[in-house]
Amino acid sequence: MTDQQSTDHWSASAMWWHVYPLGFTGAPIREWQEPDVVHRLPRIEAWLDHVVELGLNGIALGPVFASSTHGYDTIDHFRIDPRLGDDDDFDRLISAAHERGIRVLLDGVFNHVGREHPAFQAAHADPQGAPEAAWFRLGESGEVEVFEGHGALVELDHDSPAVQDLVVDVMRHWLGRGADGWRLDAAYAVPTAFWAAVLPRVRERHPDAWFLGEVIHGDYPAFVQDSTIDAVTQYELWQGLWHGIADGNLFELEHAIGRSNELLRSFVPYTFLGNHDVTRIASAIGPDLVPHALAVLCTVAGTPAIYAGDEYGWEAVKEEREGGDDAVRPEFPDEPPARDGLEAAAQHLLDVHRELLALRRRNPWLTTAHTDAVHVANGSIVLRTATGEHGLITALNLEDEPVTMPSADAARAVAGECELGRGELTLQPRGWAVLEVDVQPGDAA
Repeated sequence: MTDQQSTDHWSASAMWWHVYPLGFTGAPIREWQEPDVVHRLPRIEAWLDHVVELGLNGIALGPVFASSTHGYDTIDHFRIDPRLGDDDDFDRLISAAHERGIRVLLDGVFNHVGREHPAFQAAHADPQGAPEAAWFRLGESGEVEVFEGHGALVELDHDSPAVQDLVVDVMRHWLGRGADGWRLDAAYAVPTAFWAAVLPRVRERHPDAWFLGEVIHGDYPAFVQDSTIDAVTQYELWQGLWHGIADGNLFELEHAIGRSNELLRSFVPYTFLGNHDVTRIASAIGPDLVPHALAVLCTVAGTPAIYAGDEYGWEAVKEEREGGDDAVRPEFPDEPPARDGLEAAAQHLLDVHRELLALRRRNPWLTTAHTDAVHVANGSIVLRTATGEHGLITALNLEDEPVTMPSADAARAVAGECELGRGELTLQPRGWAVLEVDVQPGDAA
């Protein structure tokens, strides 16, 4: 375990509220023309107390830098997107977050840029003479490579010293303005040698910074080791939760948790139920089963994140078409709604989020603890997460009838509802519970 992943580093207790700023603030995404700066970032600032009340201590921001459309087609890494505001708005957001003990993670798009980026415009105009031509990766045809078939996203050449210098300068600039770390977009598409060359240079100036790589599949531990990135997105657990619950096959969840245990030898993964790229969890598994998924997220190892709006049970389906992400990236109200102004279902989910995130906050040992499956069936599971000094049991029932399962030495319920007795626990139809274990001195982890 590296210094960045040690229990002394702030990331060991981080829990994130993930926000897509352009959608959140109601900024126009396509075909917009705004010659002047529009100060929308303060709308995020108005939600910071909500973040604290949820029990979270970080905001993971999507792209905030000048771009042509959705934020991932960057045209100026050193400028706040004028649809969101300016440097002063950014500085105020950072200050307001830090005053509340909230860390801020920025989204760095360093695999590609938009075609309107001045460097690409220069290279396109003079491919033989412009120094910027060396920034971009060419294919066998001599044409610039694009990211995963998206013609508007031209890929940078990560063997170029100029590109390495650019990324180092961008990271240092915004860390110097108060950011606490970076999410590295499409990190999987960038050679690990590039990150291994760039990140140590950034850490020389900002040793406390934390770096999260977007990695969807593959050998996570090898990627972390070779890249020197601190953590990667745990899509395996996300998929195990989604499909295990939606399909009524909790053996898939058991398998995903086993894989997650193995990752702890190398790093602490970033865990989540939703993000700006996927169907919302309430649509994926049904609102009544969101507490089940959240109970697992909050009681297994990792650095957990809540995608903004999921705490209210918002629903939206991602579609594979232009604009197909818009539904999962909606505009938010100017300020959080009062709890008593919400519908009963939203009130319930908000309360469950606060309850389970408070439980997670009270048990920081969960960040690196292993989880074992004590009982598994298609529609029910009992998980035991423990160290030598602490233990929690998480029990889920997806069935439409009560289920009785081993209690795994659980002593009392601390969230959800169940009946305990004689080494067994009983959950009501589609019920869930988290229970404490009285770990005796000398018990094995």
